[in-house]
Amino acid sequence: MAEELATKVRIYGFILTTPATKQMKAVHVKATWASRFDKFVFISSEDDPSFPTLKAVEFESRKHLWLKTRFGVINAYRNHLNDFDFFMKADDDTYVIVENLRLLLSTKDPDLPMLLGRRFQKYVAQGYASGGAGYVLSRAGLKAIAEGMLRNATGCEPSLKSEDYLMGLCAQKVGVKLIDTLDEYGRETFHPFRPVTMVNENWLRRVKWFPRFNAHPIVSGVNCCSDHSISFHYMRPADMYMVENLVYHLYPYGIARDLETYRNAMENRSRRGGTS
Repeated sequence: MAEELATKVRIYGFILTTPATKQMKAVHVKATWASRFDKFVFISSEDDPSFPTLKAVEFESRKHLWLKTRFGVINAYRNHLNDFDFFMKADDDTYVIVENLRLLLSTKDPDLPMLLGRRFQKYVAQGYASGGAGYVLSRAGLKAIAEGMLRNATGCEPSLKSEDYLMGLCAQKVGVKLIDTLDEYGRETFHPFRPVTMVNENWLRRVKWFPRFNAHPIVSGVNCCSDHSISFHYMRPADMYMVENLVYHLYPYGIARDLETYRNAMENRSRRGGTS
């Protein structure tokens, strides 16, 4: 099923990094999840075609994230708009389970203008998507936002304010709808913290801003996160390789992990006369 979705849902990723974190973080992103996109590029303050990295700004700081994101959006619009269905912005400390992202996007129309991610509810009427957890623009959404950026529409112009807030503001101004990404059980799929943090009720209680910003009630423990979770933030390289191994290489004996295996197991069970 994952292979089939990969042919139907084409995703372009642009990932923010810096020269200082390229070897500490970005190389590990490239070695793990980024390669599962159909195409990806890193956005930085230096060019490196071999990586590949594009230069977007002269200086690096948190205040330059929006300028780098604008560059990534406009570059994708000018060079890749018709080659992909969806476009994801992520950071070099994000981890993305691309197969689960494709599953979510397989039910969405890329020609409807939309922004998808973890919904935060402050400052923008329709809310905005958490930047650290990563967010996705449909093809129509990318087009509308890039064209708003190019004409410096209100909310889409260059700024040193928070990148995720500005993306939400720009999206609202140009008619791009923010779409919830909860699963069928109401669980979150995009996560602004590491897995070990998301399950830890004591830690989450100490993050005072989180419940004020999150649009939905905060849940910790095993129900913090969808079975088809898409992303986690603040991931160190060791975290990335641990998740990579657990998701893609660890198979508990006797437990079906894919639809074909599951169906075969059910058929064999039926032939044996039910449960044993």
